[in-house]
Amino acid sequence: MGIEEFRAERTGAVVWRRRVEAAHEARILPDGCTDLIWSSRSGLMVAGPDTTAKLSRLEPGDEIVGLRFPPGTGPAVFGVPAGELRDRRPALDDLWPTAAVAAATPTDARTAADLLDRVAHRRLAEAGGPDPRGPVIVRHLAGGATVAGTAAAVGPSERQLRRASTDLFGYGPKTLARILRLRRALALLRSGLPAARVAADAGYADQPHLARDVRALAGVPLGGLGRSG
Repeated sequence: MGIEEFRAERTGAVVWRRRVEAAHEARILPDGCTDLIWSSRSGLMVAGPDTTAKLSRLEPGDEIVGLRFPPGTGPAVFGVPAGELRDRRPALDDLWPTAAVAAATPTDARTAADLLDRVAHRRLAEAGGPDPRGPVIVRHLAGGATVAGTAAAVGPSERQLRRASTDLFGYGPKTLARILRLRRALALLRSGLPAARVAADAGYADQPHLARDVRALAGVPLGGLGRSG
């Protein structure tokens, strides 16, 4: 089966579930998000923010449930800056005490989504919620604002914006802007728009610029982007 997605009741994160029927490698594209994942084969783990696409080997019978947090929310859930999780897939017990991991461990895929959502909601409440600067940074960079313009909105300096961006998202504002732009392009491509129109609407200089960014971030040619994942 493909990936099933729906909105989590408590945290508002995206719950995704998949049951693997045939062995294959899934290409995971960078999206600026962090995920709390339960796998029937590997247990509980964290997917940190990626800078480039990652390949994940899936085996028949694997059941996987994940909670994908909006960009900037993960640090409040996991208790560490996103920069410490960048391009990593640590086990949850590397980050949380044993008792907290045990309380978050589902018995099967059927109960996983609700349990992960409840545990993440409690962690967010204990942390006082996600950093309010996160949505502001994302909104400005996704809208095409410059780093200087975003720093002016968040305050008070570009240096502090870079530090906040690394802590919240795992990388600096320029890299985050590229990844957010790639997400826009992917959504437009999957809606059926031609690549030249996608490049213009997503904020690329032209179609070759879009193709170069796709190759660099997703590891596939532009024509293969819609088939990734």
